[in-house]
Amino acid sequence: MLDIVLGLIIGIASGLVQFILLYKFITTVTGGKMGSKTIIFAVTQFLLPFTVLLLCGFFLPDSLMWVGIGMASALIISSGIRFYIYAKSDKNTKSSKDSKSGNKSKSEKRDKSAKNDKSIKSDKSKKPSKKKKAKKK
Repeated sequence: MLDIVLGLIIGIASGLVQFILLYKFITTVTGGKMGSKTIIFAVTQFLLPFTVLLLCGFFLPDSLMWVGIGMASALIISSGIRFYIYAKSDKNTKSSKDSKSGNKSKSEKRDKSAKNDKSIKSDKSKKPSKKKKAKKK
């Protein structure tokens, strides 16, 4: 029983560290800041699971499976939580921008665009035809 708990604790801690490193690596790369920190994040994030699983295999071989389960579950759960937070904050910023800028509903936008289309058509109809130009000369 102690092996299971210890393996899960090691796995969850390792998975959370992996997630933090992966998140920092992704934000650095997408931010356009490629430097020594980016390389360190990438190498550390890549080597961390191998190191943890190798050390666990040498010193706690009975809990190796539980370490893997803890790592995978921590990565999946923390990614899901991060996605939820990002989606919720993105939705909040869009709704606050709409209310601040006084954006109109979709039907009001459609009505406005339809009026613009009619005014463009009416402007074209106001142009004199060729017959009228011929009479003026």
